[in-house]
Amino acid sequence: MARGLSMSEIELKLLLDADHAAGVLQRISRLGIADGEQHCRLLRSIYYDTEARALQAAGISLRLRHDGTQWLQTVKQRGRIAGGLSQAEEIEQPAPEGRLRLAAIASKPMRKRVRALVGNAPLHPVVETDIRRTSFDITLDDGTQANIAVDAGQIKAAELSRMLNELEIELVRGDPKSLYTIARAVLPEGGLQFSSLSKAARGFLLAERGYIEPPAKPRMARKVALDPANTVQQAARASLRECLDQVTANIQAVRRLDTAEPPHQLRVGLRRLRTALSIFKPIVDCPERVDLVEDCRWLAHQVGRLRDLDVVSGTIVTPLAAAHGGEAGFHSLTEALDEQTAQVRDALRHLLIGRRTQSMLINLAEFIEAGDWAASSTPAKGERSAMSVMKYARRALDRRWRNTARHAEGIASFDLRQRHTLRKKLKALRYTVEFFSPLLPDKRMRPFSRRLKTLQAVFGDLNDAAMAETTLTAAPFGAMADPMAQRAIGRVIGSCQTKAEHSWAHAQALWDDLAACEPPWK
Repeated sequence: MARGLSMSEIELKLLLDADHAAGVLQRISRLGIADGEQHCRLLRSIYYDTEARALQAAGISLRLRHDGTQWLQTVKQRGRIAGGLSQAEEIEQPAPEGRLRLAAIASKPMRKRVRALVGNAPLHPVVETDIRRTSFDITLDDGTQANIAVDAGQIKAAELSRMLNELEIELVRGDPKSLYTIARAVLPEGGLQFSSLSKAARGFLLAERGYIEPPAKPRMARKVALDPANTVQQAARASLRECLDQVTANIQAVRRLDTAEPPHQLRVGLRRLRTALSIFKPIVDCPERVDLVEDCRWLAHQVGRLRDLDVVSGTIVTPLAAAHGGEAGFHSLTEALDEQTAQVRDALRHLLIGRRTQSMLINLAEFIEAGDWAASSTPAKGERSAMSVMKYARRALDRRWRNTARHAEGIASFDLRQRHTLRKKLKALRYTVEFFSPLLPDKRMRPFSRRLKTLQAVFGDLNDAAMAETTLTAAPFGAMADPMAQRAIGRVIGSCQTKAEHSWAHAQALWDDLAACEPPWK
């Protein structure tokens, strides 16, 4: 970096465990992509802020770093970290004798902003990091130049210390897509985890909450921050980023938690991702999109096996067992369900750290963050990409609504196949409405969404009945020799079917109620 100049930094950040860190260093050497030998440095960094954390709140970090030979002062404006790709602006210059000097900040606008934020408040060291950095300069065949750094060390704050192992692939010259190409090469086995926080952010998190990585927990869908002024391309990236965040967070939750909610939210995330890839198909259509849709379908199927067992066990069998006074057959069935669920969960965890899942995540992150969707654009596609998101949303919602209404014709006489098809259409409609909801009037959204969810509950009962029968009549449950367990299975299937048929009796009226509600996008 040119000292004293503002530079844009683009890097791919990945979390590693200690074993991965050693393996990455060995693999880089074997791949023969390094321009010379590895470089090792000890980096001591001290991050400063006011008592009120004025800089942190403004997305600015102020750092003194000793790199083994000299002290450097760095001001970094927090950019965006999405799909592991970090983009930030930083200003760096020598700091003689390791002294902090705001007057030395080379950028006048940044200097004025930092001074205004700090005011007369004293600056204190809040976070310290001691990192051993092993780095390589590399050049790819296409001319891309990058620096790969494996960081291993400690983050310290509030008298606490935590270990961090991280891989950073910084772009020096070339296309950001190449960062993902490098990641595939140096981490081929699986188990990848995108880093979503800077070292400074981790340090402040340690000071405030006692950890540097938020604990794994189920991650529900969140509203996409859409603005009517957005182009469709901007809306597509924002929507796909939200889906990727939900999927990656719930992959970690499934790996670490034994509860039913993480696989449920992971499957929801994958379905929302497929819906987003469909909604924005006119903008993002390319062979990579087709591959991603297929990977989503594959992974959702794998997760679905665990989710189905969780529903049968926790939502269906447990209440029925309680209602039947703990009959012996229900006890045997519950034990068998617990054993099978544990086996399927273990298998899924192995799959989630496997090569195909990792390949999907890297491909998806690259598609979202570095995909040049406009490269193969036709004039019509380019026009749609620049269209206002509000106009596009109305058209997309109209298409979904008309398609759903067409499949609902004759609902009263539907067979199981037609009911299943309409269930999927309603789910896609709901996700589409949710994606575009920030653009729609809330007063009109609420009644439409409420009626849509009520109708979906009917189809949920139908799906539970079909899923319970499929699950409990297949191995290992269908082959259970205990007649009392088979009796319990019969009770479960019968109860689900009775509930489903009772719910279905209201389907026509609930559809009519939804159809009579004026769509909020009109």
